Amino acid sequence: MTRVLVPLAQGCEELEAVTIIDLLRRAGIEVVTAGLDAAPVKASRGTVLVPDTTLETVAGQDFDMVVLPGGLPGATNLDADERLHRLLSRHAGQGRWCAAICAAPLVLANAGLLDGRVATSFPGALDTRKHPRIRLSDEPVVVDARVVTSRGPGTAMDFALQLVELLVGRDQREAVASKLMRPQ
Repeated sequence: MTRVLVPLAQGCEELEAVTIIDLLRRAGIEVVTAGLDAAPVKASRGTVLVPDTTLETVAGQDFDMVVLPGGLPGATNLDADERLHRLLSRHAGQGRWCAAICAAPLVLANAGLLDGRVATSFPGALDTRKHPRIRLSDEPVVVDARVVTSRGPGTAMDFALQLVELLVGRDQREAVASKLMRPQ
């Protein structure tokens, strides 16, 4: 079964986190949510999320993709965690997917995973003066090699559906999307 890790940090954007988790699970993907510690995660708008496990517990496990929800200070808290940087570097080095939305592409940039790539993020989250090798796009979702980035809460559903397609195919994406009653 396809496995995805979604690290959750205090202050994450709940709309992004829950949309990613929900749509991937609808597609039959095993999603493991991992807190940076054992505490429940209070998201940016006050919603409390209870992760399945801790990052420490799953750091050595293999996943097909690691997906980082954004939000502030969630993305800042993810970026401050060296364990996550090591996990992302190892994961990318094995040719596996890494994805981030909103402010979280900054974590990928600081882990060196966006160098020479096209990426998108919430406006201002990626500073090309600090990361001059990133080619910024204003597209809602960008796929460059094995890295996927997206803009923010309003693009979370498109982002999650793109992840479904990349992981389990277009037919499964369409099957999930058809039940969401989205406008065509």
